[in-house]
Amino acid sequence: MPKSKVRKKKDYSIAPGTRTPGAVKAGPSSTLYVSVMLGFMLVGLLWLLVYYLAADDLAWMNALGAWNFLIGFGFMVVGLVMTMRWR
Repeated sequence: MPKSKVRKKKDYSIAPGTRTPGAVKAGPSSTLYVSVMLGFMLVGLLWLLVYYLAADDLAWMNALGAWNFLIGFGFMVVGLVMTMRWR
């Protein structure tokens, strides 16, 4: 049986100088950013706690019904999304 040709593999490495890194902000996040991030998470948690404990006493909150879950979890999700940019 004849031997098959050996194919040369192409070099898939990236040539130096063709990739330029993007601008990366160095240093930690400001305390204002961290405060707002934690504030969103706490407001969402407090919204849900107040809804569970005092919704019967607050007519406007009771009128929202299940939308309270969307509002409370929405605040928390915004805070969690902000953690991706936290340094």
